[in-house]
Amino acid sequence: MFGFSRKPSHRVVSPAELQTLLRAGTATVVDVREPNEFAAGHIPGAHNLPLSRFDPAALPVVGGKTLILSCAAGRRSAMALDRCAAAKSDVDTHLAGGFGAWTSAGLPVEK
Repeated sequence: MFGFSRKPSHRVVSPAELQTLLRAGTATVVDVREPNEFAAGHIPGAHNLPLSRFDPAALPVVGGKTLILSCAAGRRSAMALDRCAAAKSDVDTHLAGGFGAWTSAGLPVEK
């Protein structure tokens, strides 16, 4: 009645789950941080599409892979997922805790 039991609209994957998907070749990451943040370090193989100019129509074609959004901590990627939902995009998943969680888990970083 009041929306307290409303189901979350965004799916999340943990850093370990994402690493497994990437190793299996079944996921592609789009990092929505700004270019300077991305250049300082990102998930290997990630594409950069900053939230400041994010357009769901500009997302890469991933050919059957799961497209997963990432940012620094999860807030901007959730905002990008809201834009995807408004555009009726099938993209609905982001990295729990973002790049900060990825690095805290000791996973590889590309510069």
